[in-house]
Amino acid sequence: MTKHEFEVAMTCEGCSGAVTRVLNKLGDVMFEIDLPKKLVWIESDKDVEVLMATLKKCGKDVKYNGTK
Repeated sequence: MTKHEFEVAMTCEGCSGAVTRVLNKLGDVMFEIDLPKKLVWIESDKDVEVLMATLKKCGKDVKYNGTK
């Protein structure tokens, strides 16, 4: 599985909770959230476009930083 890094405009626990909820619905992904750095790492075989679209469902600005 590939590990992707995304920058998500999260400011609080509620934001990271929203990210957790949308990613859990995706299924078959492992992820880590670093709230202070506003980073989300997602380990998945899904396309980057699918992951981006899923993260955008939480209503935050999302930027793809590449694979890590």
